[in-house]
Amino acid sequence: MYQALYRKWRPRSFDDVVSQPHITAALKNQLAAGKTAHAYLFTGSRGTGKTTCARIFAKTINCENPHDGQPCLECKVCKAAENGSLPDIIEIDAASNSRVDDIRELREGVIYTPEFCKYKVYIIDEVHMLSPGAFNALLKTMEEPPPHVKFVLATTEIHKVPETIVSRCQHFDFGRIRSEDIVARLGYISEQEGFTLHDDAAAMIARLSDGGMRDALSLLDRCSAYSDDITLDIVSNAAGIAGRDYLFDLLEKLAASDTAGAIAAVDELHGKSKDLKVLCGELLTMSRNLMLIRSTDGARDLIACLPEEFERLSAIAATVSLDRIFEFIDQLQQCSERFARASDKRIELEICMIKLCTSKPKTAYDQAGDKVDSAELAALKAQVETLTRALASGTQPAAVQLPQPAEKPKKPPKPLKRFDPNNFTPLNEWQEILDIIKQRSPALWAFLKDSLACIENGIFNVVVPSEFFRKKFTESGDKDILKKIVSEYYHKDFGFMVYTSANVDIKEKEAPIKELINRARENGVEVEIIKK
Repeated sequence: MYQALYRKWRPRSFDDVVSQPHITAALKNQLAAGKTAHAYLFTGSRGTGKTTCARIFAKTINCENPHDGQPCLECKVCKAAENGSLPDIIEIDAASNSRVDDIRELREGVIYTPEFCKYKVYIIDEVHMLSPGAFNALLKTMEEPPPHVKFVLATTEIHKVPETIVSRCQHFDFGRIRSEDIVARLGYISEQEGFTLHDDAAAMIARLSDGGMRDALSLLDRCSAYSDDITLDIVSNAAGIAGRDYLFDLLEKLAASDTAGAIAAVDELHGKSKDLKVLCGELLTMSRNLMLIRSTDGARDLIACLPEEFERLSAIAATVSLDRIFEFIDQLQQCSERFARASDKRIELEICMIKLCTSKPKTAYDQAGDKVDSAELAALKAQVETLTRALASGTQPAAVQLPQPAEKPKKPPKPLKRFDPNNFTPLNEWQEILDIIKQRSPALWAFLKDSLACIENGIFNVVVPSEFFRKKFTESGDKDILKKIVSEYYHKDFGFMVYTSANVDIKEKEAPIKELINRARENGVEVEIIKK
């Protein structure tokens, strides 16, 4: 039965693993010295060797005849591990076993000793897919597993793994595989398989794989279906990067600010059932290529495209400024994000095309953040050109008179209004804030339930019924809780002051705070006073 190349040529020992010497050397040394950890965490992008190293580690630690931290590949344990029939090496796909019950079954299984091997090794792939409850269930077992158990966790998204799990593991970060290493590995496999792989075709596969060996071997597999003589044209056809003239046509129309042409191109592609979200992503990639061509000298090695495509990209890049390319990237990213909420993706992409074709250079600003007048900017540019020419010719530049910006009239500072706790307009939304406080801190709400508040001069002022309430509130430290809730509510920070209404009880008829509450109710603000 035919086996995919990435499975057939999966590394069997640490020496076969490509581009990860810092990891394989550390693991070999630990295994040779018998000083292995109880849990490991392998992170990195896809196809960089995480699961492969986990399997080699599990095989080596149980190998009957290991040498220098490597498996012998000949004993019954190594052979059983390679064909997947060894019950003491358990691989778990966290994407389909993410529930708490799945981890509970694992916890129940770790207490039993291995059947054939020295260690039970649990390999949990895509561990970031576990639910929060499953992570919590795994914590204690991960921290103090039985001596016959080892854990190896693998993930492409380390930021989704709780710190409590990370801290219990030895963490190894797998980097993307270098292009030259991929090319060398592809050449070796092609030779063994009887393919003829041309150098430029191998280089193109390496660039398209984005540092992942599995992607590179999968593409090589597809290419071999076309022909045993794998050329650059075969790679471009197999990868689907041939016949992309529509992308370059659309980019040329955007660069020329041809609004009608860009809209017509989008309409034509939509009529041919082209996925507009994919089209937006392709345009974004092409804009990235334009940015690299405009800003770097070695862009050819960073861009995965055919030679004739690179020439066409270079011609387009020569017609647009780097700022304009940044605008392309920014607008296309925003358009891609809006697709998820758009009821009609074609309209969304058409709006993006119109913005890109009609966008004008942004207003220039000086260091103080003030707008620079266009005439002033032109004069500055002329002076800079004069100085540049003088320096290039080695002559003494003439004295330069730079235009002086007009002095701006200074506005007199606004007089600060003195806050009067007995005469202010209360906040309409204070009751809503009190409802939030009641949910998050009932004790704080008890002090503030009969209070009013206002904002003046950037200060959040709270008026409580009595001096007793004010003193208790300020001494309890609840002020920080109130600050946080108010800051989250308004999305900004305030200074805070707490006042009382002249030491009078709120229930007294003539109390100023009582008058404020009555005035608030007259203005339609619901204020509830809870009496004990």
